[in-house]
Amino acid sequence: MSDIAAILDHVDANLDASLERLFDLLRIPSISTDPEYKAECRRAGQWLVDDLNGMGFDASLRDTPGHPMVVAHYAGPDGSPHVLFYGHYDVQPADPLEKWNTPPFEPQRVTGTDGIERIYARGANDDKGQLMTFIEASRAWINETGRLPFSVTVLCEGEEESGSPSLDPFLKANKAELSRAVALVCDTGMWDPDTPAISTRLRGLAHEEVTIVGPRIDLHSGFYGGAAHNPIHVLMKILSDMRDGDGHIIIPGFYDGVPELPEATAKQWQGLNFDEAKFLGDIGLTAPAGEKGRSVLEMTWSRPTLEVNGIFGGYTGKGTKTVIPSEATAKVSMRLVGQQGPDHVLKVFRKFIEDRLPDGCKVRWGGRGEGSPGIEIPEDNPWLKKAAKALEDEWNRPAVMMGCGGSIPVVRSFEDILGMKSLLVGFGLPDDALHSPNEKYNLKCFHKGIRSWVRIIGELASA
Repeated sequence: MSDIAAILDHVDANLDASLERLFDLLRIPSISTDPEYKAECRRAGQWLVDDLNGMGFDASLRDTPGHPMVVAHYAGPDGSPHVLFYGHYDVQPADPLEKWNTPPFEPQRVTGTDGIERIYARGANDDKGQLMTFIEASRAWINETGRLPFSVTVLCEGEEESGSPSLDPFLKANKAELSRAVALVCDTGMWDPDTPAISTRLRGLAHEEVTIVGPRIDLHSGFYGGAAHNPIHVLMKILSDMRDGDGHIIIPGFYDGVPELPEATAKQWQGLNFDEAKFLGDIGLTAPAGEKGRSVLEMTWSRPTLEVNGIFGGYTGKGTKTVIPSEATAKVSMRLVGQQGPDHVLKVFRKFIEDRLPDGCKVRWGGRGEGSPGIEIPEDNPWLKKAAKALEDEWNRPAVMMGCGGSIPVVRSFEDILGMKSLLVGFGLPDDALHSPNEKYNLKCFHKGIRSWVRIIGELASA
């Protein structure tokens, strides 16, 4: 650790060069979901291969049925830990282009009226800016000391923004090569611009499509109204019965495996002084929904959900058509936490609906019944504790142990296929406009993100 100060000085002195490399990568429109950009995705992967090889890694581009994987190895000192670093080089489409203030693939440094300098480009945060913080930190270690203090395998995929169809088969086929002591994932965020964070909770996901089938055909509402079951009414009634007046989901067995928040974690979250009114006000709401007695952070980070994502049936065109529809459909998703299993949750969800069908009505399931459980990384994990120390050393304040309301499927894949836990450290901010026009990355987040990884590398090497 005696080299840390010199390495950090190297980062500071070479920030402009780091930005030039980032901007070179950002200029490549590696949009994975659009077949027209297939060659650009490959070009981005090759850019990373060339850069890593130039640093002393053994890097190659590995073909898949979709976009290629970047795999690179670096051998550290004998007996040092061997970690896996994960990132992705593909990006979301930039549409709608007319909403951008600057061209999405011509990165710009812009200082706002608040005096904060930001990098604007598609992928500035998600995930090119994030993955380059680790690569630039590794470069600083190598340039200043001659080598990295541990062994590392880098895995960068090109399909994260299009569902990662090639990832799991690739992990299974290369399990021995990729299974390491821990996976480092840099695709998350900070608590605020001055407070680092480690994401320790990821909610899982289960989803289903339910269709209530009533009469054989759509009916004239004058001839049959009042006598025939209306599938829309039946569906709305069953869905509304899934919650009580306090926002609790009352499906029997739904909360099986849902733990209470540990006291220490609850205390830390309370100390964040999260502004619930502003959080909701920013989206035009004035009061929280969900379970009464739970904070907004609890509800978004550590509690399960059941949401109707879409509902339709009958006539939805212009004007009036007086019919009783033959069927009505809802698309439903459930975020899972703790030990909730998607198979069990889907089973009790379906039973709740089937038990409430009126005579003459049937149910048809249109989903594939897919899902994945949530993930919780224990806060006494030794890798996490070392990363937390490094972050506190850099930012001069403790790292927040955050939850993540969404899901990061690669973390589950690493656990289920490679048998290893992940350490989720990122430097994005909530206002970075991920997937939206004018995506940005604060220059401070990029700069101190590199410095943070320099410190984390040093701490993990001593594990």
